[in-house]
Amino acid sequence: MAARTVDHDSRRKAILEATIDCYIKSGEPVASDDLARNFGLSSATVRNIFAELEESGYLTHPYTSGGRIPTSKGYRYYVDFLASQMEVLAEQKKQIVQEYQQKISRLEDVLEKTSEVIAAITHYAGIVSSIEWQDKVFYNGLSLVLEQPEFRDCDRIRLLIKMVEDKQRLIELINRDFSGSRKVTVFIGEELNCPEVEGCSLIVSSYSVNNRPSGRLAVLGPKRMEYNKTISALEYISEVLSETLNRV
Repeated sequence: MAARTVDHDSRRKAILEATIDCYIKSGEPVASDDLARNFGLSSATVRNIFAELEESGYLTHPYTSGGRIPTSKGYRYYVDFLASQMEVLAEQKKQIVQEYQQKISRLEDVLEKTSEVIAAITHYAGIVSSIEWQDKVFYNGLSLVLEQPEFRDCDRIRLLIKMVEDKQRLIELINRDFSGSRKVTVFIGEELNCPEVEGCSLIVSSYSVNNRPSGRLAVLGPKRMEYNKTISALEYISEVLSETLNRV
């Protein structure tokens, strides 16, 4: 009896992971038929698991008879337990390193360049702050976020732009509670405690000079974010930035 419970739990986690993976790729609610063949299950069985996951708060459905989409709780479980760490592609590593090999003497220019690199590599908004400049923040790629289907609503676009252009609020957002024991911290939806960006996730890392924390790097994008790729890319960019600043 215990073995069946373990099997069912494993299958439920696998269905949740597959559902979130599908939704991240397509942006469309995931139907039971989309997963049934891959798992060798009937659509009815997958629908039952969907119902359990929805009852537990991990999935929801936007339409009465539509497929399922992840909730913030579902994304949190995915990030903490299901998503596998990915290596940054060699081509992307080369692109990142090349950006920092250009001669840049001013710290301000390096941080501006970093926000551009984050946006180019992740395809979301890149944000950079510095402890040295408490009132300054650099950001690029907001238009990439606004191109996502989640931001078709004009009110949502207006609120997001207003928040990002309020530099003090943006600095407060990326300088919020951050665990020093982890390279990267992920805030999902309501965890940001900022109504304007409740439909977003924020991934935050830090960079240092001479082993002393010097500022934050962040990626702002929709909750339907490619967490695996984005987390590993931000980690690598923070490492290269720290190495670059230590040489300046």
